[in-house]
Amino acid sequence: MLVELRVSNLGVVEELTLAPGKGMTVVTGETGAGKTMVVGAIGLLIGGRADPAAVRPGATEAVVDGRFVVEDEEIILTRVIPVEGRSRAYRNGRPITVSELSELGSTLIEIHGQHAHQQLLSGAAQRRALDTFAEIDLGPLTAAAREVRRLEAERDGLGGDERSRLRELDVLQFQLTELDEASIDDPEEDERLRVLEARLASAGELRSSLNAAVVALGGDGGARDKVAHAAAALDAARDDPVLAAMRERLKSLIAEVADLAGDLRAVESDLVDDPAALAAVQQRRRTLTTIRRKYGATLAEVISTRERLHADLLALENSSERRAAIDRELASAQQRWAEECERVGAARRSAAPALAEAVSSHLAALGMPQAQFAVAVGGGRDDEPDSGSEVTFLIAANPGVPLGPLSKVASGGELSRTMLALRLVLSEGPPLAVFDEVDAGIGGEAALRVADALGGVADNRQVLVVTHLAQVAARAPTHVRLTKSVVDGMTLTSLEALSTLADREAEIARMLSGSPGSETARQHAAELLRSGK
Repeated sequence: MLVELRVSNLGVVEELTLAPGKGMTVVTGETGAGKTMVVGAIGLLIGGRADPAAVRPGATEAVVDGRFVVEDEEIILTRVIPVEGRSRAYRNGRPITVSELSELGSTLIEIHGQHAHQQLLSGAAQRRALDTFAEIDLGPLTAAAREVRRLEAERDGLGGDERSRLRELDVLQFQLTELDEASIDDPEEDERLRVLEARLASAGELRSSLNAAVVALGGDGGARDKVAHAAAALDAARDDPVLAAMRERLKSLIAEVADLAGDLRAVESDLVDDPAALAAVQQRRRTLTTIRRKYGATLAEVISTRERLHADLLALENSSERRAAIDRELASAQQRWAEECERVGAARRSAAPALAEAVSSHLAALGMPQAQFAVAVGGGRDDEPDSGSEVTFLIAANPGVPLGPLSKVASGGELSRTMLALRLVLSEGPPLAVFDEVDAGIGGEAALRVADALGGVADNRQVLVVTHLAQVAARAPTHVRLTKSVVDGMTLTSLEALSTLADREAEIARMLSGSPGSETARQHAAELLRSGK
């Protein structure tokens, strides 16, 4: 329920705090006192249009806070409307988008009246209302439709027709043949070939260099002999631990120099002038360059591409069998979907007259005895089975007037009373229902019926009513009054909770006669309050 509503600098409201009670709360006051501004403030909490022109003159921004308690959880929704820039929205102090605010707010509040947020005016909401009234289980229909969509997506993912599949097979087979003939398995092959090509291209020059290196290391008087002489020179110092360690390092170096000389000699012996080998290496490198240009920047990418193409080829070769299986599954799923659509459509069409009759009976009691209300159920989209998904509420408020969509032909007061009748018929809805101008154009016995109907709605949820009807005001356990005054040339609105019987009698007397001091009006007000209880 809404525990507290705070409004700052919105229209004629400078500061206002409203604490609705459980059940039904009425807001009354003279014309222009700002009653509708209260409804507008609540509308901002469910994503209503934020008009900077509504910010109170002299203020930089308007702020609306709504504190709700839902199943022991406190939720604070905030809407800030600056004079310049875009509006902002918050949940418990955390910024959220206006669409998120609208989605959350619509689960907490519904507004009925001449304002923007009337949930039951949309086709989707009217369909949900009919489904709720008829207690239709949509689970099987939703599951069947989801399965059809899944299978259609899988089928579409297999590609186009058979000719397209064969063309794609030819391309894949050509690419794989080219890659398989290239036999690329080592991602470092190109680097190895680069080194080998350079070595083969300068074999003679390298042999001379290697021979000189071998002689310098292992020939008579070479590096090996000189290191050996140095080690022998330290034989006399073997008792000195430091020099003995150096002597051992020199002996190790003798072996290392000998090994290195042998390795150089082996490379030298392998180096021969081999134009054919050089040409083969160069050709292989050209092949690798061509393959990289087509299939990847590196040989590692080329290897990865070949693996992917193999997988694509296998999937494409098996796609005919999978397509046939999917077609069989899809036909079965479409049959189940059609059956569920037929079931739901039949249930909706069967329940539509009963819903229309129930709403019409309440409309008669709410001061619209000549109104006709109907529920039209259409088939929906041409590419889907007929589930009766197009649900439209129709109304003709007066005799001789053709039925028309509720959202287009009903006046504000007629719309409010129709919404009230629907709310009496339907058991589900957000915890707070706000009714604005529900009393437009009615009085007498009908006004009492409207008051009783609002009280009936308040048996199951919190109700906030902006009203000019004394009968409605007397029915509510919580009554607040808005008054306006002019201070320094500026109109101000203030709110007062009428907690005493005398205050309520005076306000209801004003609503009845225009004067709170009329003794006859006060007696009538007292009678209304007694009957309201």
